[in-house]
Amino acid sequence: MNGARRDDGLKISIVLSDFSHPCAPYLSAWIDSVSEQHSISLVSSVHELERGDILFLISCNELVSREVRGRFNSCLVIHASDLPEGRGWSPYVWDIVEGKEELTISLIEADEPVDSGKIWKKVKVFVPRHALWNEICAAVFTAQNQLLSEALRLVDVVMPTEQDPLRQPTYRQRRTPDDSRIDPYTPIIQQFDLLRACDPHRFPAFFDLYGHRYILTVRKDDR
Repeated sequence: MNGARRDDGLKISIVLSDFSHPCAPYLSAWIDSVSEQHSISLVSSVHELERGDILFLISCNELVSREVRGRFNSCLVIHASDLPEGRGWSPYVWDIVEGKEELTISLIEADEPVDSGKIWKKVKVFVPRHALWNEICAAVFTAQNQLLSEALRLVDVVMPTEQDPLRQPTYRQRRTPDDSRIDPYTPIIQQFDLLRACDPHRFPAFFDLYGHRYILTVRKDDR
């Protein structure tokens, strides 16, 4: 055993590279819900890790070495795609931009190459075409919390499976601010999936016109 399990629970570490990530409030809520049963440490870098039972990598932008992973009995990643499809960056955002309504969230073992680890569990999430950014986040990160809890339940009994070798892996590129660009000359209906997928705080939708840049936000009027 690389980590030392406590008699009253698990010693859990979580790496979240950016505390301003939209998953952060959901992750904090999950930590609060299980902190009485388990010892949980939330850090922003792998350099802050010690040893423990489970390491969760949540929106982690760092490569985690075999040595670091070896400090834990289980090192797990939650990745928002139907692996082996959608390896790489921000897969659920790309899926939304492409108009998909059913998303898959995968709980896998951290391994090399990135996002190639064995699968513990997958869950499906339905996101209707009218869902806006906050509603998309609620669906995806509620499922993430579900998988975090599933990991605690499965940790001593899981029989992980290899990713399907008959399915060709696909890869998503890292999103940049320019990926939130809207074309002012193209109808909104043709860009609505992009518009609603844009993070209004970190990567807001925008367009350039007449020598100026304009920021776009969209919200539902449910009156």
